[in-house]
Amino acid sequence: MPVKNRIAEFHDEMIRWRQHLHANPELSYQEFETASFVADQLRSYGIEVTTGVGGTGVVGVLHGNHESGRSIGLRADMDALAIEERNDFAHRSTNRGVMHACGHDGHTAMLLGAARYLAETRDFSGRVVFIFQPAEEMGGNDGGAARMIREGLFENFRCDEIYGLHNWPGMEVGTFAVKAGPMMASGDAFEIEVTSKGMHAAQPHKGVDVVLTAGHILVALQQITARNIDPLDAVVVSATQIHGGDAYNVLPNMIKIRGTVRAFSPAARAAAESAIRRIVKGIAFSTGAECETTYTQQYPTLINSTAAALSAEAAASSVFNKVETNPPQTMIVEDFAFMLEDRPGCYGWIGNGPDGNGRILHSAWFDFNDEALPFGASYFASLVEARTQ
Repeated sequence: MPVKNRIAEFHDEMIRWRQHLHANPELSYQEFETASFVADQLRSYGIEVTTGVGGTGVVGVLHGNHESGRSIGLRADMDALAIEERNDFAHRSTNRGVMHACGHDGHTAMLLGAARYLAETRDFSGRVVFIFQPAEEMGGNDGGAARMIREGLFENFRCDEIYGLHNWPGMEVGTFAVKAGPMMASGDAFEIEVTSKGMHAAQPHKGVDVVLTAGHILVALQQITARNIDPLDAVVVSATQIHGGDAYNVLPNMIKIRGTVRAFSPAARAAAESAIRRIVKGIAFSTGAECETTYTQQYPTLINSTAAALSAEAAASSVFNKVETNPPQTMIVEDFAFMLEDRPGCYGWIGNGPDGNGRILHSAWFDFNDEALPFGASYFASLVEARTQ
């Protein structure tokens, strides 16, 4: 059996933990009961626990039976999403309008499983730092990873390396994907405010039409990827919101456009921001409208260090049935990228099984696949046993 025998023995208990967490989801920085559950579990294993790290985060520290100066960090996220669950199984959310639609309940249960195993065996050198992070879904500089780092996570709990994972619908259970270098995109937000005096829709010549101006901007934004970015770089510019107007016969005095930019390279990210500002300024000049662009960098690119990716591949190969070492990159963002900016490490994807019938991330029908639990826990444990030698 590829998973560790001892972890397989308490698989049913891990399922109970995971389903308890799924039934009791909490939003970002509101993970009070979740954090209490995690802290109680860690203490029951004899692990030193610190609570309130980065708001509602929990950190556990465990020393192995062998002396070493090495310290390895393992991270799981705890928060849920503001989604009304549509499932009807026994462990469905009991918190109306909140659900674990991204599998953080599974991530937490897997790291707890690894913690229990390592506390029982302690067959490793140095120490391991178990990081249970809040507010991954809030993201950006306000999210849990950035806040924990700002508030001294790595100064107070030294980690020479840091590892994390995410369940991946569409990959078979028992598979793992990892690669060195950029794996998940940077993520930025933009807001474009188009203003004029506004006027009667029957007399458009008496002012500047902000709706028409916004339309030109929306179309022009789509030329950024085709004509402003190196064809070998991947960039997505998506306008996702447009707001303005109150009446069918009035041209409004303001339109707001909001959207997101995803990229893998710093050069492409900078080029996209510059192009947005230039395009908006040019169109505003041509129509006579006033335009203001606000651009906010939210997530860095998630970049796995080469050495850590090789370590993750080796540990995964001892656990999983299949390890994919060159998976396609994704434009999805992940705030673990902040931790990888601060420390060398690696983030991987663990198979969650078929993605049909709504079993996709952020779906109201999503549920973490409990068959994946022993694989993730065994992977974390194998990393510690190998990397602290």
